[in-house]
Amino acid sequence: MSHDTGNPVIHESRIARYMDRFIDSIEWIAAFFIGVVAVIVFTTVLLRYFLNYTPPDAYDFSMLMLGIVIFWGIAATSYRGTHITVDLIWANVSPRWQRVIDVFATLVLLFVVVVQTYTLFDKTFSTRADHVLTFELRWPVWPFYFVAWIGDLSAVLLIAVRTYRLVFQPELIERDHAAAKQVVE
Repeated sequence: MSHDTGNPVIHESRIARYMDRFIDSIEWIAAFFIGVVAVIVFTTVLLRYFLNYTPPDAYDFSMLMLGIVIFWGIAATSYRGTHITVDLIWANVSPRWQRVIDVFATLVLLFVVVVQTYTLFDKTFSTRADHVLTFELRWPVWPFYFVAWIGDLSAVLLIAVRTYRLVFQPELIERDHAAAKQVVE
């Protein structure tokens, strides 16, 4: 049984499938964390209302989990381009200039998120070194920061994939954009 690994079309489609799986995985992880936060908030509200009981560190845990959701949400929206945009200039130029604007905007976003990822990495390990703990249960805070940092790092990778596809495989971006539009409609 022989595999034709020399065919560039087969190789590119295999890479595209791996990238698509990676992108879908990031979106599922973000959705999982949103679900966790919803369960925590719902449970805490029910306990407060019916039993007049607040679980220890409920506020700290909710706050830390919300931070995780935010960074994984950034990762999930970074590739698809489904975040809020203002396309006043973009909508009034030719498709060639639209692509130039898209590449430029994605490169700026990549730079900003790389800097953000670096600072969150620094904050994660300085929090670990300082032994920062939650108020009541005395849980270390740095693992929550670390999970958030992984989400931020995922955003960098997805923006890099988006940049690559904008430059070398724009048809895949168009396909993903059309699929995202269908879901919204």
